[in-house]
Amino acid sequence: MAEEKSSSSTTTRSYWRWSKKDFFPEASFQSMSSYKTAVFQTGPRLTDRLLARSSSTNELVTLSKVSENPMQKCLTWWDLIWLSFGSVVGSGIFVITGQEAHNHAGPAIVLSYAISGLSALLSVFCYTEFAAEVPVAGGSFSFLRIELGDFIAFIAAGNILLEALVGAAGLGRSWSSYFASMIRSDSDFLRIKVDSLPDGFNLLDPLAVVVLLVANGIAMSGTKRTSWLNWVASLVSGAVIVFVIVFGFIHAKTSNLEPFFPYGVKGVFQAAAVVYWSYTGFDMVANMAEETKKPTRDIPIGLVGSMSGITVVYCLMALALTMMVKYTEIDINAAYSVAFEQIGMKWAKYLVSICALKGMTTSLLVGSLGQARYTTQIARAHMIPPVFALVHPKTGTPVYATLLVTSISAIVAFFSSLDVLSSVLSFSTLFIFMLIAVALLVRRYYVKDVTPKNVLMKFLMCLFIIIGSSIGVSALWNSNERGWIGYTVAGLLWFLGTFRMAFLSKQRVPKVWGVPLVPWLPSLSIVMNLFLIGSLGLVAFLRFIICSAVMIVYYLLVGLHATYDVAHQNELSALN
Repeated sequence: MAEEKSSSSTTTRSYWRWSKKDFFPEASFQSMSSYKTAVFQTGPRLTDRLLARSSSTNELVTLSKVSENPMQKCLTWWDLIWLSFGSVVGSGIFVITGQEAHNHAGPAIVLSYAISGLSALLSVFCYTEFAAEVPVAGGSFSFLRIELGDFIAFIAAGNILLEALVGAAGLGRSWSSYFASMIRSDSDFLRIKVDSLPDGFNLLDPLAVVVLLVANGIAMSGTKRTSWLNWVASLVSGAVIVFVIVFGFIHAKTSNLEPFFPYGVKGVFQAAAVVYWSYTGFDMVANMAEETKKPTRDIPIGLVGSMSGITVVYCLMALALTMMVKYTEIDINAAYSVAFEQIGMKWAKYLVSICALKGMTTSLLVGSLGQARYTTQIARAHMIPPVFALVHPKTGTPVYATLLVTSISAIVAFFSSLDVLSSVLSFSTLFIFMLIAVALLVRRYYVKDVTPKNVLMKFLMCLFIIIGSSIGVSALWNSNERGWIGYTVAGLLWFLGTFRMAFLSKQRVPKVWGVPLVPWLPSLSIVMNLFLIGSLGLVAFLRFIICSAVMIVYYLLVGLHATYDVAHQNELSALN
């Protein structure tokens, strides 16, 4: 009887709650004395949790109970295709293409988009296999926790949250800049300058805050509603893109493609590293797996299908631009708008402006959905307070998680300029994509208590060679070393490591949808992501190291003890 009353009080409990127990229910945080005891046990606890791995059942079933209410399964493959299109096809294609064609690649910018598209597609393959078999809101966080363990998953989680906050803030600032430039030539005229603040943080942007609040408010109101709004907006964007491609080729001149490689092969790869960011955003859609009606069918169709189509569209748009206008005459600030002006279609620039603004809007909408679901799963694991895992009973959306991401990203967007935000986002994204490829190889070749120790050692040696040789290729390229010997040695080591791994027996076969040509495609994804990471420069590395150091401090003081308590509490429950 007492149990029934307790159950009834739990089910009728208000969604809105703010007590200390809701934020820190773990035993280590019940008093200062218990926390001191936990801190003194940091060493043994770290040893216990460092390589501890989760399971698919834990991520799918056990952790979902923390949310108290289920998310609504309302999405189909059709929704996922358009959510991916809305998330990926933002303003980047309109802004970055002209800049990189003019400065680095020339007409060969089309090859830069093809190379980046291939790298993104390899990452999509890896995400798809995981999302189809473990359809949970946490996306890459859950995948890494299952295969690479708690600590690496936490570093990834920290970078996931960093990516979410920085990405949303950056989009808010971009939206504000673009809207202002449509009204007046000065993109900062809607911002408030405060001379007492340091450069990069002295242009306050209230419009960016408003845009973020509106987008996240729509995302909180319901997943299906957000998907429908994204679909309508993406149809408009798709029509404008078709217009750009068709009329671009109608007014094309093949003579504008000469010389095709004005900056050499190096320029093509430099541009590829930059235009890669036009492809990011698909990982947000992978987070929608928990709300997909038939994830085993819909996720492969939605993710792989949309990214393949987007790659073709990007290549056609880049080719149309460089055939309309000589690469030396491309305007780096408004490439497509000015290109249409030069061929006598001045009115077309307004279509391009509307399409770019729409792209940023849908990226914010889909990003709001994905970021909140990342945060929800991280909170379910108690790496951040579990109150942020609660799902609202009426909307079926994680309102607390959305509010957390919204409030912090709005504060960042209010103060920080775009150049301060961009390099942090780039490193975090590629780092996670590389880890997902590693996790996929671990998933295929290692099963705990099943894989023989000698097979495990051979696998780890092959993996070490693949990662080491990939870092070597990136280091050689960025040291401006152009001799063939270094690249031959590094490339041969990568090939031998992958070739030897291909002859190891796979310990797990995908139940639903699997990445083809394993280990070759995941190995290729590793080398391409590490190559692009190496092109980001020293500042990006330093910011990443500083941010990761802050995350580790938080983990040692809070996250470690919370996850340790939960893990051992679950073990006791299982024994009882």
